[in-house]
Amino acid sequence: MFDMRRREFITLLGGAAIASPLAARAQQAVPVVGYLSTRSPEESAHIVTAFRNGLNEIGYFPGRNVSIEYRFAEGNYDRLSALAADLVRHSVNVLVATGGTASAIAAKPIMPATIPLVFAMGGDPVTLGIVPSLARPGGNATGVSFLVNALAAKQIELLQELAPSATVVGLLVNPNSPNLASELQDAQSAVAAFGRKLVVVNASRDSDFEQAFEALVRSQVAALFVEVDAFFTDRRAKITALAIQYRLPAIYALREFVQAGGLMSYGTSIADANRQVGIYAGRILKGAKPAELPVLQSTKFELVINAQTARILGLAIPPALLAIAGEVIE
Repeated sequence: MFDMRRREFITLLGGAAIASPLAARAQQAVPVVGYLSTRSPEESAHIVTAFRNGLNEIGYFPGRNVSIEYRFAEGNYDRLSALAADLVRHSVNVLVATGGTASAIAAKPIMPATIPLVFAMGGDPVTLGIVPSLARPGGNATGVSFLVNALAAKQIELLQELAPSATVVGLLVNPNSPNLASELQDAQSAVAAFGRKLVVVNASRDSDFEQAFEALVRSQVAALFVEVDAFFTDRRAKITALAIQYRLPAIYALREFVQAGGLMSYGTSIADANRQVGIYAGRILKGAKPAELPVLQSTKFELVINAQTARILGLAIPPALLAIAGEVIE
């Protein structure tokens, strides 16, 4: 399955798109976009497609008038700085950092002022020091902030509607996540506001997940929400399966989890955010200055519910939730 998905992804990229930038420049002076992702290639093919669609909207088509150099950390945050440095050595015209906040954090310190940085991130780029201001980013960085790391209060509210008897709520986090401190603070405040107890469990390796869910059950956790993290997103099938196995109603920030069998999600469209990144990258290639392109913020959020998973867990979806759901997967 892994090899098949990787072959599919390579087909998506196309031979011309992943050709050596030197060979591409030998044919014509095409610009080169560096693409740095925290995620793995096979699990983020739809995100790459969205990014390429954004480039297309501005008139750039990989293999024709632009070349893309891809680097994927596959959930290993320690690799990001080296991968970003490698792209800088390739003299890319623009560097795109996506797949999680960590990619932008890793790329920013090593980026020369001459190479623009376009990011897609769930964290606050001002708080994290990526840009000094959303409206006037200045410097060489701009991008899209889709705010998935600031939705704990709404997610807990929705989770309580579906599992009102859950007095103990679990939070699954990656201790290596750059967003961990803010995630914990938001979660603790949200859970306390509902008079519930929060239990936090960690997972940073594949072998950790089973133990994490066992710890949740031992702590009498009755509902769960999951931190937004590239390592988790690439392992969403495993996480959602464990949530069902241990009969834990869970909410996620990304619809990809619900498509993989998760109960419900509340957040913005990551695909659309990456399409906007493609548009910004294309505009910069045409001469726009990143300092003058405001950081875009997501304004549309949607609730997605997996009705089949709800039935498996023996949960009745309240009509009020069905009424506001943007999509119900049967």
